[in-house]
Amino acid sequence: MTRKELPEGTVLLDVTDTSYASFAKEFLERTGHQALVCHGPSEGLCPLLAGAGCEKIDAAHGVVFQFDLDRPEHRTILARYKKILDPEIPVRVVVEHGQDKTYAELLADTDVWAREPTAGDLDAFAAQVEAADESRDARS
Repeated sequence: MTRKELPEGTVLLDVTDTSYASFAKEFLERTGHQALVCHGPSEGLCPLLAGAGCEKIDAAHGVVFQFDLDRPEHRTILARYKKILDPEIPVRVVVEHGQDKTYAELLADTDVWAREPTAGDLDAFAAQVEAADESRDARS
């Protein structure tokens, strides 16, 4: 599964909260966007931490990342995303109170939501993903 195989505007919801993931996925799909969900591996290490690829991140045109940045492995995953993703792919990171300051260096060049994203936030993010896709298409 690659970006080319999924529709433009595909958003990866990399979140631990299953109820929020359901809400966000349903909202995005109701508004015409493909949404992939990752809660992390059920067993073992995240493929990105194990040095392998990840089909979901390879397919993403935008990422909402809502893992706990106080956990070193979650910070490593976000750092890996920032290293391997095209800089034009929008990434939003949902942080707990104070994490935006504690992890300011890691969060540089990403947009941060310091609260759970609402439907309006997701809609605006999906529009940004679409705009980034259109910009890449226009240059191709």
